[in-house]
Amino acid sequence: MDRFRTHCLVCTGTGCVSNGAFEVKRALEEELKRRGLEHEVQVVGTGCNGFCERGPVMLVQPEGVFYQQLRVEDVPNLVEEHFLKGRPVNDLMYAPTKKDETVPLMRDIGFFKDQVLVALRNRGRIDPEVIEDYVGHDGYAALEKVLTEMTPEDVLGEMKKSGLRGRGGAGFPTGLKWEFCRRATGHPKYIICNGDEGDPGAFMDRSILEADPHSVLEGMAIGAYAIGAEHGILYVRDEYPLAIKRVEIAIGQARNLGLLGSDILGTGFSFDARVVRGGGAFVCGEETALMASIEGREGRPRFRPPFPAEKGVWGKPTNINNVETWANVAPIISRGAEWFASMGTETSKGTKIFSLVGTVNNSGLVEVPMGITIRKIVFDIGGGIPGGRAFKAVQIGGPSGGCIPAELQDTIIDYESLARTGAIMGSGGLVVMDERTCMVDVARYFLEFTQSESCGKCTFCRIGTKRMMEVLTRICEGKGEPSDIALLEDLAVRIRDSSLCALGQTAPNPVLTTLKYFRHEYDAHIQEKRCPSHVCAALLVYGIDPDKCTGCTLCARVCPVNAITGERKQVHTINQALCIKCGQCYTACRFDAITRE
Repeated sequence: MDRFRTHCLVCTGTGCVSNGAFEVKRALEEELKRRGLEHEVQVVGTGCNGFCERGPVMLVQPEGVFYQQLRVEDVPNLVEEHFLKGRPVNDLMYAPTKKDETVPLMRDIGFFKDQVLVALRNRGRIDPEVIEDYVGHDGYAALEKVLTEMTPEDVLGEMKKSGLRGRGGAGFPTGLKWEFCRRATGHPKYIICNGDEGDPGAFMDRSILEADPHSVLEGMAIGAYAIGAEHGILYVRDEYPLAIKRVEIAIGQARNLGLLGSDILGTGFSFDARVVRGGGAFVCGEETALMASIEGREGRPRFRPPFPAEKGVWGKPTNINNVETWANVAPIISRGAEWFASMGTETSKGTKIFSLVGTVNNSGLVEVPMGITIRKIVFDIGGGIPGGRAFKAVQIGGPSGGCIPAELQDTIIDYESLARTGAIMGSGGLVVMDERTCMVDVARYFLEFTQSESCGKCTFCRIGTKRMMEVLTRICEGKGEPSDIALLEDLAVRIRDSSLCALGQTAPNPVLTTLKYFRHEYDAHIQEKRCPSHVCAALLVYGIDPDKCTGCTLCARVCPVNAITGERKQVHTINQALCIKCGQCYTACRFDAITRE
């Protein structure tokens, strides 16, 4: 019987750790001990809770009270009030209560309300470094079920019925992919977990590995049984040290309990796994480049066929799925294919994880059912746009995804619906943009990333993306020509149709979608030499409104090049020949006297 009356679940995922979560956890443990409460209140370090915007966060159970943005100096008062006197501390909650109101619980917070957790089912509620916590939440029960009650064909049939599609971006049916590998000749067979997450602002895979590494290992073991593989590799980018640490701990614990290794659970089935650290090349997210990296070769894509299922790593049959896909496997086996297929749309079953970032009030990691609308994610879960500004667009699918305008915010999230807009599901990045965003600059930013990450093997990807970058940069600098639009479109089609891998094939998406939905912004940059969103510095002209200027001299004091002159309490002026358009005067002015055109 549990001797603790209360559990403090402190998020120790990377986001919260970067804001001092380990220090808060340590201070909490020390304060509870000082107050003689260490045998009544247990502090548990969990993985990512999802609400990264508010970290460090802590959930107190069984009460369900959710604390946010905790600091070490908050701990003594928190322990005194909540754990000694039984009075939750309003000021430390996400949604403080008014007098006589009920204490708001985590389930009442809008960020969590519409989420449906499958791959993230254990986030924020178990210690990822303690296998007993995972087992206590039905961990490895699915593996036991397949090894004692199901044949490999039964498992393949269940996965195909579930409708699970690969969550790494392409969306290929998982059960069918496994079946191809099972039918392939050759031995040994390998399965790989693709954890080479390289999209800017994306942290789905990292969070799963940090919060629930055993869910991935169990999924891989089930997949290995269905495919007939004995060897597993988790390819995780080296920039994820906490994820790597917890995966390696989980592998060791699973081996010690006989859940990895030889003769698992006495069934005669053997499977083991190890971690390979990725060097950080974005292109290694492509499966053939990833396999080359594992083999110690340069990470470059190769032609297919042969596909990895026939000739993969070291020339042997190989199945590759990403972290999120593997995390979905065990609940499908435990709860049944029909249960999973009951969520989502006709062609896109289950749930999808997104890293919700950008100009949105509640950023973080969210898992939502397929078929939810963009509007619901941005406004109900994300809490809308800060400062009451207008919602302009979302960029979905990573750096090679597409930009979807606000007028299409009722588009549902599934593979086909997103494709019709010109975007892609990708691995799950969702960047929210408000009215201050320049869509030409956005296209330039994402193309700059994909261009720099191109392996250079394909001529059009190597040179074409560089040429597109030059054109976009020229437009943002006010040097664009009307013919540049046709040139961008021509280059985009050629790069898309001539590239070997998905990096090049999808690299033009940000340009094509911004041209499709925000053509007027390109026209303003090219024809009027004006940036409507006041982002492109080369096209801005700063001035001072004489009717609003009070002569406070603040703008002159912050100007780094002394371009602003004027006597105190007299109207100031800006010398355009000296102005470097840094915007510091615009930010500093308290009277809205600085104009920007």
